[in-house]
Amino acid sequence: MKLSRVLLVVMIAAASPVAAQDRPLATPVADQSADSVDSMDVALDLASLLHVPPKTAMIVIGNPSIADTTEPRNGFVVVTGKGYGTTNLLALDASGAVLLETMIHVRRASERTLTVLRGAARETYSCTPRCEQTVTLGDAPDFFGGSSGQIGSRVGLATGGAGGGGSQSGGSPN
Repeated sequence: MKLSRVLLVVMIAAASPVAAQDRPLATPVADQSADSVDSMDVALDLASLLHVPPKTAMIVIGNPSIADTTEPRNGFVVVTGKGYGTTNLLALDASGAVLLETMIHVRRASERTLTVLRGAARETYSCTPRCEQTVTLGDAPDFFGGSSGQIGSRVGLATGGAGGGGSQSGGSPN
C-alpha cells in the first residue's frame, strides 16, 4: 500500500507543468502581421485573437473539430481550440482568393493543470488554487463521463432546466 502511495506522489510531481512548456498559449496579436503568420499555438478550450488582412470576407477552417473561429471583424478573428491536433485556417477575399493561410496547433493548456495516471487511466484536475476535477479530452471514460455529467447537471440547475432551480422551479417567491 505504501508503494502505491509513493508512486502516486511521484506521478503527481511528474505531471506538474514543466519549463519545456513555457511557450505562450498563442502568439500575442501585437507580434503578428497579417502576411507573416505561418502558425499559431492555441490551448484547448481557450480563445486567441488572430489578425487577418483588411479585405478578409470569409474564414475557412480545415478541420472544425480541432479549431473554430468567429466571422472576421475589424481585422481580427477569435480562434478557439476545440480538440487536440493541427489544422489550417484560410482567410479569403470576396472573390475567393487566399489572403492568408495559417496552421493552427491546438494543445493542452498546461498552466495549473494536474494529470494523474492510474495505470493506463488518466484523470485531469484544474488547480486554481485547489485541485478540482475537470473534463479533458483523453481522460479515462468513467472519469470523463462522471465529471461531464456533474457539470451538465450543475449548468441545468443554474439555468433552471432539468431539475429546476431559480425562480422557474414552481415554488413561491418567498
